Amino acid sequence: MPTPPIIIIKKKGGHGGHHGGAWKVAYADFVTAMMALFIVLWLLSSATKQEKMAISGYFKDPSGTATKLGTTMAGSGENIQLSKEDMAKLKDQLQKSIQKMIDLEKLKKNIEMTVTSEGLRIELIESEKGTFFDSGSAQLNGNGKELLTVLAAELGKVPNHISVEGHTDAKPFSGKSNYTNWELSSDRANAARRLMQADGGLRPDQVTQVRGFADQRLRNAQDPLDPANRRVSIIVQYIHNNIDEADSSANKTEPGEKPAAGTKTEPESEVKTNDKKNAEEKK
Repeated sequence: MPTPPIIIIKKKGGHGGHHGGAWKVAYADFVTAMMALFIVLWLLSSATKQEKMAISGYFKDPSGTATKLGTTMAGSGENIQLSKEDMAKLKDQLQKSIQKMIDLEKLKKNIEMTVTSEGLRIELIESEKGTFFDSGSAQLNGNGKELLTVLAAELGKVPNHISVEGHTDAKPFSGKSNYTNWELSSDRANAARRLMQADGGLRPDQVTQVRGFADQRLRNAQDPLDPANRRVSIIVQYIHNNIDEADSSANKTEPGEKPAAGTKTEPESEVKTNDKKNAEEKK
């Protein structure tokens, strides 16, 4: 009779085995998601309105294929524009920075900042003896250099484009036969632009326009010879990468007002001739 097989049964002691490491992957994903959530919440708690819109735009279109705000960002928010409320905040910030200047008290009446339809307009108004420029010259004096350096340091932080305008009073320029208020106003605006872009102030592409208006846009039209008409205006524009609208507003003239420098106008006779020719073609 054959010997029956011997079967040995071994029992494992202790608790049952674990289910592998899949739970660790799931837990790691959960912790990562929570960390990202708290980072976003932290950013939103201290972000400005424009930054919140940029973050929102990214989550709505992370691939960057749509035209939502936040999908065409370059660097640190290049396309975020300052709103009217932000312009008021920028105005306050600039005033605080200017207050640190030594001779602010005597310059208060010569510096004016207003939020307009173009943006933030900063006026550097001359006095009879000259406040920011030497009298009858495009050479900046100490006050002008100090103030423009402070403004450039602050305005270089904002993404918006900037235009610079030069203005004179109606008194004819004397000294050079071929040099007029047109040249003086343009040279003063360009001198301000040159200093503000020096030493890491304004970015090289930040200034889009430098214009000289001579005495065509008087601050005090009742007194064309008022020294307050001599000024340099720095405008922080609302519009980004759009010069056409600023040009159209600059070249717009009121009845009786002479067109600004560089504005092309057609002679009235030529306009009438063109209208007559168009009418004949339609017939």
